[in-house]
Amino acid sequence: MGTDFDVLLNPDGPSHQVGAASEALDEIVRLDEQYSVYRAESELSTLNRLAAEHRVEVEQQLFRLLRRGCALAQQTEGAFNPIAGQLIELWRRTRREERAPTESERRQAIEAARLDRVEFDDARSAVRFSAPGPRFDLGAIGKGYAVDRAAEILVEQGVENWLVHGGKSSARVRGCHVEHDGWPIALQNPLLPDRRFLTLILRDMAMSTSGTAVQWYRHQGKRYGHILDPRTGWPVEVMLSVSVIAPDAALADALSTAFFVLGVEKALSYCDNFENVGVILFPLPDDGRTLAPIIRGVPQDRLYFADPA
Repeated sequence: MGTDFDVLLNPDGPSHQVGAASEALDEIVRLDEQYSVYRAESELSTLNRLAAEHRVEVEQQLFRLLRRGCALAQQTEGAFNPIAGQLIELWRRTRREERAPTESERRQAIEAARLDRVEFDDARSAVRFSAPGPRFDLGAIGKGYAVDRAAEILVEQGVENWLVHGGKSSARVRGCHVEHDGWPIALQNPLLPDRRFLTLILRDMAMSTSGTAVQWYRHQGKRYGHILDPRTGWPVEVMLSVSVIAPDAALADALSTAFFVLGVEKALSYCDNFENVGVILFPLPDDGRTLAPIIRGVPQDRLYFADPA
């Protein structure tokens, strides 16, 4: 998945917790081999290659993830879209070529990501594309899903207190860290990524952050971030970062991307439609430098803001 995963444990935990953490990390490696689009023979790459020709059966858990991803796409007006792989690859390629996509390229990639082209066969755990074009890319949900699978193993092994994170942008926690009533997770300043903006004390929940402070490039003087709106085919330019708190990391991962694309008003409206979901939005500042975060559904007593100095 192109990033590091870690399991954090309390030093006074049970003796078997390190072995459980190792097993959890092994599961993440297996998942990367299963659904990485950078591996030509991964199960997901095989599905993408063959599903326009015939139904392709996949592992049941992967099938449920793909189905959930498409359901979340419908719930968010397509702001999150797990079959926009052709659009994502288009922007990767044009970035290497030091250009922006043409209008024709962009429209073709948008058309390829139509959700009505994906058919699910629940009885066989199979997927088919009714027309060529769709391509699953789980970059906006797969990392969170891997965190959840690692968390399941820790729970099954009886480990009560832990934090699992992937790339420091998706995390899930259980129990407490030492003297805290939960696990402290820092949110960086989206304008100054080397500085902490606030710390959230999270317990028995997950969090994911989407932003463009790190991944972006310039072309002909214009800055392009890496988060794309699947409906327009263009990078999103109205937000700095979005952090979503949710019951599981896959949901937090997908919604942080969707809310980033939707913008402030629609993100807040959609946040209210999901149970036990909170959000911290950082819109682009009017003056270019003064941050004004918008927080919904996150208890204030769980937030500790850094000294602005």
